[in-house]
Amino acid sequence: MDVTLPKLAEGADAGTVVNIVVAEGDQVQLDQTLLELENEKAVAPIPSTGSGKVARIHVEVGQVVSVGQVLVTIDEDGASRPAAAPTPAPAVEAPAAVPAEAPVPVPSEAHVHASTSGAPPPAPPAVRKIARELGIDLTRVKGSQRGGRIVMADVRSYIQGLQQRAPTPSTAAAEPAVNVFQTLDLTKWGPSKRERMSPLRRTIAQRMTESWTTVPHVTQLDDADITGLMDLRKRYAKAYEKSGARLTLTSFAIKAASSALHKHPSFRTSVDYEALEIVTRDYVHIGVAVDTEAGLIAPVIRDVDKKNLLDLSRELDELAERTRERRLSADEMQGATFTISNLGSIGGSYFTPIVNRPQVAVLGMGRGVHRPVVRDKKVVPRLVLPLALSYDHRVIDGADGARFLREIVRYLEDYPEADIKWPVS
Repeated sequence: MDVTLPKLAEGADAGTVVNIVVAEGDQVQLDQTLLELENEKAVAPIPSTGSGKVARIHVEVGQVVSVGQVLVTIDEDGASRPAAAPTPAPAVEAPAAVPAEAPVPVPSEAHVHASTSGAPPPAPPAVRKIARELGIDLTRVKGSQRGGRIVMADVRSYIQGLQQRAPTPSTAAAEPAVNVFQTLDLTKWGPSKRERMSPLRRTIAQRMTESWTTVPHVTQLDDADITGLMDLRKRYAKAYEKSGARLTLTSFAIKAASSALHKHPSFRTSVDYEALEIVTRDYVHIGVAVDTEAGLIAPVIRDVDKKNLLDLSRELDELAERTRERRLSADEMQGATFTISNLGSIGGSYFTPIVNRPQVAVLGMGRGVHRPVVRDKKVVPRLVLPLALSYDHRVIDGADGARFLREIVRYLEDYPEADIKWPVS
């Protein structure tokens, strides 16, 4: 019996083997963990689909495997048998790789998709995804299938056409283009060492690059006077601890963001650019960035608008602990409406957080510091919290960004004591 890689999550078709917990010859039971696989930002166990003796392990630590690929062969009779040849991973078409024996014809003239309804050209999700990643406008790609449907071969053909029409060295500018994918050789400047990027770091790099290059960012800065809020926190912190929760500034910020998201629905939207639609979410799920040894991970707290401060504080503690231990499922890191990144425990002031698509906004929090502030024409010391709100300028204008951030500031500066007291009274 061959144990193959099952479907991991929506949109996830591959992962990296990070740990193999069995050896050839071991007896295993149904649902016993065989290996651990890292996909996106989660580490998930892969269980055995039957009982017997491990006859062959087809993968190794660090190997990238695809859905359907054979991972382990189990002898259900418990007896050894000749090892089977490893099953190759399912072929994945790459847009730049064109077999020499079957060249794709290059279009001889420019093509523009025409649609009276404004609908995008027909294409499967995999083609749309690779087009987004490569920055290809599918309305310029001529589909070869029925109804003008675009397949991967059409994308390859389009890329070949661009390459053939590109300027030759003789006509190109004197200054050569910079190759961002070139291999760096830094040894001539001094000693150095190389370390392969972890799957998590590769995921972070890919996501942040996509967000930064596709989302026109604006960052709004403001300050919140949290002197009174911290006095309330001191008053109720012990009661929360007795109830199994830590009362933190992040908990307060989640409630403030929830209130602002309800009053400003444009911050609960996502842009479906292919369909030329703006999708407004009716739910409020907030992601909270957690600093781990492996990198930044943002677990999601769902339906924050339906939970009291005590429950939110408990859930935040529990999620943060499991995040640092890499015990989150893929679903627990998806579906956020908005994200909060609090660097106050580390230090620093303002920073410019990057929007995490398909969200349209993110709140960055620095460390609160005592500053001289004018109150009733007198200079008094107050605890001031620096805030930075980054948002997608395609759907959010500057005035709306300022209103949203001021709503958060007002909530923090005039936090309702009943909201803190009620769950523990």
